[in-house]
Amino acid sequence: MTVVDARSDADVAAGPVFDSQPGASRARAVAPIEDASAAPAPEPRAPTALEDLRVIVSELAESGDLLKQLVLRDIRIRYKQAVLGFAWAVLMPAVIVLAGLAIRYAIANAGGLKLGMHHIAGMALKSVPWAFFAGCISMSTPCLTANGSLVTKVYFPREVLPLSAVLAQTFDSAIGLVLITAVIPVFHLGVSAQLLWVPLLLLCLWMLAAASALVLSCANLFFRDVKYVVQVFLTFGIFVTPVFMDAAMYGPKGSRIVMLNPVAPVLEGLRLVVVEHHDLLQPYVTPRGGFVVWHPWYLAYALGVATVGLVLGALVFHRAERRFAEII
Repeated sequence: MTVVDARSDADVAAGPVFDSQPGASRARAVAPIEDASAAPAPEPRAPTALEDLRVIVSELAESGDLLKQLVLRDIRIRYKQAVLGFAWAVLMPAVIVLAGLAIRYAIANAGGLKLGMHHIAGMALKSVPWAFFAGCISMSTPCLTANGSLVTKVYFPREVLPLSAVLAQTFDSAIGLVLITAVIPVFHLGVSAQLLWVPLLLLCLWMLAAASALVLSCANLFFRDVKYVVQVFLTFGIFVTPVFMDAAMYGPKGSRIVMLNPVAPVLEGLRLVVVEHHDLLQPYVTPRGGFVVWHPWYLAYALGVATVGLVLGALVFHRAERRFAEII
């Protein structure tokens, strides 16, 4: 007697099947049934700020060679076929000093005062850090839009672009700082232990510049008119920052308002430690007027703003960079 296989052609093509009943010669596999009541997979957890900072630091450490090449590129482009060459590094501080001399001379002449060498030394000293800060902001603000093809085609931590602009400006300002150091003996300022404050003040200024570069370069990518606002700020910001004038010249209330600018305590602190040989941990009372023009809290305020600003700027930049390619 012939046994007819009742399986369909599809079953045959599917291969052997097995029955779930024990002892059966042939079994049919039962496909697993998904539980409709099962909970959906949880969404991935957003990284914390500390985790983002670790990623930023690790990526920058791995991109050290790229950062170096970008800095060298910016320096070469800046001085390639330049008539004055490296003299451009001291030209801006020199222009600031000359403009400040004209303003201070007019103020002193109107008030019947004498413009002393220590006033000129203070302006010359503050001109280099202000030129550094202004140059960092001016060069870093359009860096993302200027390197649009690089941002859209190659993956790398985009933080290296504004940071490379800051480091290139650091090279320029280092030349100007060496020149200022060389001419300090001309002003008969002398040397004291208070000069040990200078590295801390310069570090604070560098952190402020890096934080501003990260925030403004990111903002300029989303809002292209930010670079014009920055130019207006740099044009008139020098008058609300103690560069041409000392903080004491703004008066008791005006000096406190000026010191709200986090760059102001750095510039005024440099003048006090180099020209006045004053300890920044002690209040400083101006000889004319008898009011406090410097308080140690000014230094703590500038350091706090620099630290918090750099951390927040790095986080904002890092979390926004995933949209850079589509915005450009």
